[in-house]
Amino acid sequence: MLRAVVRAFGDPRQVIGLEEAERAAPGPGEVEIRIRRAAINPSDLIPVTGAYRSRTALPFVPGFEGVGEIARLGAGINGLAVGQRVLPIGASGLWQEYLVRPAEWCFAVPDDLSDDHAAMAYVNPLTAFRLIDAVEAHFGKAGGQRIGVTAGASAIGRMLLVLLADAGFRPVALVRSAATAARLGESFQGEIAIQPASPLDGVLDAVGGEPGNALFRHIRSGGAFIQYGALSGTQLDPALVTARRDEVAFSFLWLRNWVHSAPRAAIEAAFMQSFAGIRTGFLCSDIDGVFALRDLPAALARQDDPARSGKLLIAP
Repeated sequence: MLRAVVRAFGDPRQVIGLEEAERAAPGPGEVEIRIRRAAINPSDLIPVTGAYRSRTALPFVPGFEGVGEIARLGAGINGLAVGQRVLPIGASGLWQEYLVRPAEWCFAVPDDLSDDHAAMAYVNPLTAFRLIDAVEAHFGKAGGQRIGVTAGASAIGRMLLVLLADAGFRPVALVRSAATAARLGESFQGEIAIQPASPLDGVLDAVGGEPGNALFRHIRSGGAFIQYGALSGTQLDPALVTARRDEVAFSFLWLRNWVHSAPRAAIEAAFMQSFAGIRTGFLCSDIDGVFALRDLPAALARQDDPARSGKLLIAP
């Protein structure tokens, strides 16, 4: 089978290689999955750079999100069948043709969802749900608090804008340019800003770095700053966070931590919520293109293209 492999940290376009490998037979309690679609997310590429090298062992196959169908069952498997579509979660490894994963980390996919939609039902929707839970936990009862959403025009940014409004908050879409603001304004009727005109009650941040520092300074006393990404490549200034620790609650949300601690029933319920949101449309992500695994270099080049208009999927 063909797989993508990282054997050294660095620029993803330079260090992710394609290799032929033998298929592994599933052991007791395991299933072999033929991957039908896998997503390319920032969370797949950031570990490749070495940003999290203390908890990333080389070599590894990237890819945290995707959908596949069960090809073979190991001994002792109940409730799953050959040919059934599942979302294999809990670890990377989806950028390959076949994947062996413990059955306990596989979640059934409804028949009415396409492979493309199912492949994006995990990382963004479940992260968005956890972020809304964190905002509600901090503020208690929603009362129109203004919550900024960085990268507001991104796929997860748009999800958060809808979920915050539904929960009773006032979302503020934070974007980088007037052109992005104009495009987002075609579908979002709320507040859109490059820099907010007045202090915010809270921020959901995917950027970090100096843009995040500026927003952290702009939060009202008693507010919350919840970071879930660092697209800038750097974290917030620790001195700034410490200086305002009695005024602004800071936290970093890792979906992985929740997934590895939550009961299976809670994860299943989150997926049911994700599938429902995909059906109604607001949890759907636009797709820019689908690439064969052998064309991964072209997919990675497109991922860096400013003209990219949606998510990229790999079809191993």
